[in-house]
Amino acid sequence: MSTPTPRPIPATIAAVIRDGHVLLVRRANPPDENCWAFPGGKIDAGERIEAATVRELREETGVLAEPLHVFDAVDVFDRDDSGALRRHFILIAVLCRWISGEPVAGDDARDARWVPLERLEAHELAMSFGVAELARKAAALMAALDFKG
Repeated sequence: MSTPTPRPIPATIAAVIRDGHVLLVRRANPPDENCWAFPGGKIDAGERIEAATVRELREETGVLAEPLHVFDAVDVFDRDDSGALRRHFILIAVLCRWISGEPVAGDDARDARWVPLERLEAHELAMSFGVAELARKAAALMAALDFKG
């Protein structure tokens, strides 16, 4: 009898842009352990995307932010050493406006900090796949929303 293929796990990631910086966390657990990524995590049954975003952001960084807009979704595949699929996450990216707090690593994060947007491509930190591209997309959307007032 074969093992059933795992179903995708919905999760949220918070793209918080502030003063030309993006909030990132160093992941403490797989997938992408030790890589820098957006704060986020699994959406609980019955929990709205926006509520999960605020909760996970607070748990991982201590930062409070207002969810503004779902702007992307990303597939993340967690595979074992043989390449077999362990878990498939669907990360729902939510643009957030910073309200208060400075990043302090908590929950599933080893570290948390503001990273300058202009240094993402050349940044010395190992980042999860697609972080720089999503951060640029979030920053452009934030600029457009702020411009509209």
